[in-house]
Amino acid sequence: MQSIFGTDGIRGRFNEEITYSLAYKVGYALGSTLEKKNPILIGRDTRISGDILLQAITQGINESGKKFINLGICPTPAIPCLIKEGNLSSGIMISASHNPPEYNGIKIFDHNGQKITKFFENKIQKIIEESKQNISVPTKVVPLKANKDLMDTYIKSLIQTMDGESLSGLRIILDTCYGSATTCARKIFQSLGADVKVINNSKNGLKINLNCGSTNLEPLKKALKDSPADMGFSFDGDADRVIGIDSKGNVLDGDHILFLWGRELMEQKILTNNLLISTQMANLGFENSWKKIGGILYRTDVGDKYVHDAIKKKRAVLGGEQSGHILSKINNFSGDGILTALQISKYCKKKNINLNDWLKSSFEPFPQKLTNIKLNFNINQLNPKTKILIDQTKDETEAYSYFEYLDNKVVLHNDASLMPADRSKWSSWNSIKKDNDQYVSYWMNNLQKLDTNENIFVTLGIFNISNSNKIFRAKKYDHIVYKKRTIIGQEKIENLQGKNRLFYAGAYLGYGFHEDGVKSGMRVAQMINDLKE
Repeated sequence: MQSIFGTDGIRGRFNEEITYSLAYKVGYALGSTLEKKNPILIGRDTRISGDILLQAITQGINESGKKFINLGICPTPAIPCLIKEGNLSSGIMISASHNPPEYNGIKIFDHNGQKITKFFENKIQKIIEESKQNISVPTKVVPLKANKDLMDTYIKSLIQTMDGESLSGLRIILDTCYGSATTCARKIFQSLGADVKVINNSKNGLKINLNCGSTNLEPLKKALKDSPADMGFSFDGDADRVIGIDSKGNVLDGDHILFLWGRELMEQKILTNNLLISTQMANLGFENSWKKIGGILYRTDVGDKYVHDAIKKKRAVLGGEQSGHILSKINNFSGDGILTALQISKYCKKKNINLNDWLKSSFEPFPQKLTNIKLNFNINQLNPKTKILIDQTKDETEAYSYFEYLDNKVVLHNDASLMPADRSKWSSWNSIKKDNDQYVSYWMNNLQKLDTNENIFVTLGIFNISNSNKIFRAKKYDHIVYKKRTIIGQEKIENLQGKNRLFYAGAYLGYGFHEDGVKSGMRVAQMINDLKE
């Protein structure tokens, strides 16, 4: 089974990828995995499928023997905030973020209010895969009472980030896009003294993210034109991201937010090493301007979980994505669109300027066009042994005939019997031969400095694990066998490089190690670059 988890939890079309049965199994698996007995906090956005999935998840949690607290409709960042406030065991947000109404998703947070790790995802998926139950959608969905007191706690936490600053005198327009921000955005800004107008502010799960919100700024631009204001903010469906618009209709995206907020923190001497974290999508104009004022920009893969991990690893305090997903370690440390909008408003008020004035002091973005490319490619067209397309040339067929592969088994597990018997001899790499077994066990805690007390191992070779409960993931794959014939094949592939604008890369062109694959890819990239020059 392919992993059900993407870069931000589980996501897909309701009743297709996201079913009642799957939601039940997620609730059961999460409850069964947690060691803490404290309740699991659950929230959702306004999608009409939210109530159904909430019932499924809570049914699964109940079956696991754990308890839950229903927060009701809420911004996603309320979940991690309240997990930490209430010392809860975990949290779930039912939302497909910025996606249209027919989609939904499940985001899971650990006891620290952080997105669960890949290791945790694998444990949940394993339980789901082993489940034989297929739970059908009930004929009647019973609404669950929401805990409104907890929402008040979240609102107070946001107000506290203002450090007593008032927004009195600021005219602000909010687009809550029929989603989670409808629950509290107006209330928060008004309580701070702002003159607030809100558009798309009904809890309408049929309209969430449709022609509004952070992915469609035209309604907010029109509102600012019709009702002049100092600034406007447009949220997505679960309010974990925001895009700003100034009084002239100019866009303040995530890159601008990071630059301007980061500069303020730099001036206050609280930006560690003048470092900001962003992704590969960040505009080059942003990076160049940030470097000119003495800053450092570290790029990650796309996804807030990668930004979050990099902030922790690099000891940074601020990071985010161009899409408006901003994470502040000195505040809530989770993507929070309302928090971000408050901080921008605060700085504008302190400087006695509107957003247009502030944006003028930002950077000039380089031309950038983002396009989704649909590939009409069938994975079944690949030959699993030669690893190239079936319609290969005669020369390719001959070259690849020199490569041989062996079946390999690799298992992620916690079975210490596959390590040296003497605990003092454990190392990151352990080559072991016992009877008819011959294998290598990697002690991942030592190798990758895992943040867990449980010993985790990766073993490959010829071996057997008698207790399947100790296995988290197992996989078989073909691995290149390095022989004299391999060298001949590598030479033949070398003679084909660049012919018909086709280049070849992979670990099989070296000794078969990960590093060989990287070196091979870098070499091909250099070849292509040389052609351009």
